[in-house]
Amino acid sequence: MTQKNENTEKKAGSLTESWLRRRKDSIPRGPFHTVEAIAAEAKGAIVCDIEGNRFLDFAGGIGSLNAGHCPKKVVDAVKEQLDRMIHPSFHVMLYPAYIELAEKLNALVPGEHKKKTLLLNSGAEAVENAVKIARRYTGRRGIVSFERGFHGRTYMAMSLTSKPKPYKNGFGPFAGDTYKLPYPYYFREALQEEEADERLLNQIGEFFLREVPPEDIAAFIIEPVQGEGGFVIPSARFIKGLEEICRKHGILLIADEIQTGFGRTGKMFAMEHFGAVPDIVTLSKSIAAGFPLSAVTGRAEIMDAPEVGEIGGTYGGSPLACTAALKVIEMIEEENLLERAEWIGSQIEKTGLELQKDCPFLGEVRRLGAMAAYEITEGSSRKPDKEKTITLLAEIKRRGVILMNAGLYGNVIRFLCPLVIADDELKEGLSIIKEVFLESRKS
Repeated sequence: MTQKNENTEKKAGSLTESWLRRRKDSIPRGPFHTVEAIAAEAKGAIVCDIEGNRFLDFAGGIGSLNAGHCPKKVVDAVKEQLDRMIHPSFHVMLYPAYIELAEKLNALVPGEHKKKTLLLNSGAEAVENAVKIARRYTGRRGIVSFERGFHGRTYMAMSLTSKPKPYKNGFGPFAGDTYKLPYPYYFREALQEEEADERLLNQIGEFFLREVPPEDIAAFIIEPVQGEGGFVIPSARFIKGLEEICRKHGILLIADEIQTGFGRTGKMFAMEHFGAVPDIVTLSKSIAAGFPLSAVTGRAEIMDAPEVGEIGGTYGGSPLACTAALKVIEMIEEENLLERAEWIGSQIEKTGLELQKDCPFLGEVRRLGAMAAYEITEGSSRKPDKEKTITLLAEIKRRGVILMNAGLYGNVIRFLCPLVIADDELKEGLSIIKEVFLESRKS
């Protein structure tokens, strides 16, 4: 791949400008873009645009590229599958890749119990089906999610999502029988973990008294680490406490591992860090190296609750996507990407902690494996500073590193670089980030 220059700003009359005009004329304004450039090719952690500019990708397809862009093992396997069969639809005729992937996920997802897996297309579709299955199994209607949580853009998933803008504003009414409870945010609340956990777990009991009785709740759905909410990490105490409440009341625990899964946190699934065993897990994003695929994996008796024909979808679990997913899992295992994730995260953390000494606006550095974040605040206060975050990201992007923000206030810089990123590429990207942070002290 080529590297044209550091300044990646588009120029008037360029080929990029032509494509951007065509985009504006033919596509709704709704879909956002982190970088207004036109990708030409991508490998590993590098993306090149049509002008010849090179970018270090620290956004990783919003967490869908843990295995990197165009991993050779995946590309070769999909090409071979493409010659044999594209998509007969699993509902018309079975094929091996679907069954093999289901078996693999059943073995990998936490818990010693017997599991079964349904394959679908997107994370939101996985969430929708997890809710359907939970309601069908329990005979209950209520679904509880958490503040700042993100579960997708379809109507049930959007109803469970917290942030009104840009996800929910003007799209109501939303699905009924959904409720939201507070989720730990130790930095923002300036509380000790134990104190915060006790208060939040007690609030669940109050919720059962004031809002809806536990016998009406089918499931709690929780991100083990909040993604869009700002890479907010709870304690094992909180997750285990929630699990105990669910067990006590016959409520199902759904873990939304769509962004946290497939090695991002240094384990195959983030729930493994907390020692908790969910009843249902939703999966997508990095499952198939960018091919559209999602999964719902859960206890066999729960997954078997719907009757024949009550769950499924025409394109769910296509042979191409299943083939890609099997190779991704093979890569994670054979290339030690779980250990790699922990090392990547340690380097991001190390850089952030060094920057904190000179940059009082870097309020907190937090991570679980390579799921890492820098929270930007107003000076040494804990008050969110979205404006400074956007300024930092714009300059980092201008120098050729793609990063995204997150959080309720948009003041969290999140790292989602591919786990296959080379040492020198990671070092280069972190050096650019460090330069921009240190220079910004003057502004």
